[in-house]
Amino acid sequence: MASSLSTTLLSNSLHLNNATNHCQLHVPHATTLSLNQNLRICSKNLNSLKLSSTRYNVTMPFAASSAGVESSTLSEDTKSSLDLVKVFDLKGNEISISDLWKDRKAVVAFARHFGCVFCRKRADYLASKKDIMDASGVALVLIGPGSIDQARAFAERTKFEGEIYADPSHASYEALKFVSGVLTTFTPNAGLKIIQLYMEGYRQDWELSFEKDTVERGGWKQGGIIVAGPGKSNILYIHKDKEAGDDPDIEEILKACCS
Repeated sequence: MASSLSTTLLSNSLHLNNATNHCQLHVPHATTLSLNQNLRICSKNLNSLKLSSTRYNVTMPFAASSAGVESSTLSEDTKSSLDLVKVFDLKGNEISISDLWKDRKAVVAFARHFGCVFCRKRADYLASKKDIMDASGVALVLIGPGSIDQARAFAERTKFEGEIYADPSHASYEALKFVSGVLTTFTPNAGLKIIQLYMEGYRQDWELSFEKDTVERGGWKQGGIIVAGPGKSNILYIHKDKEAGDDPDIEEILKACCS
């Protein structure tokens, strides 16, 4: 989606009540802004949020949970499409995506993009169970829609302990039919989760987020998580995010990969 495209988004404002130590998200009337204007406002507002050792309670007037689409089956067309997808490791080597689980079982996480704050959280919450995966002989993999250089930067800055691959063509996202769009990115739940993540110390990587490929093609894509293998067509579990930050319960993933 071109960055010059004008879109109608909610103009959100974040207010911190020092008297009550409550962080409140106010959502006033809808305002028409350009994509770049919205991204700059989002960056400015979040980076200006001052955090301290004080524990804040987040008021959540919206539903706090969001359930993506879980399944253990893929259509034959989807499996055939996946078999044609190529991704790249951090050395620039091209690999068929299905080869990542052809001879082993793997938990494969698909990031929204390499600068995404939600994806940093997803990487950490999966890596926190890597010892269980290792004990079961399960590989932990993260794929992002973007360049090899972006993948390298993500690896360097996050210290993610699993394998990282770049999908510059976004072909895996198309094959798996992950949802995409502004309205799946800017949701009430996503806004509240961003506040929570910033309070936990996570930050959006704005340098990676504003790279041309991400702004024009990958910024509005949602990802998901699959458990697959051994065997190219052996997909044991698939979760498709319905909105930004839509992580499934980690126990569901462990049940699919390590039970």
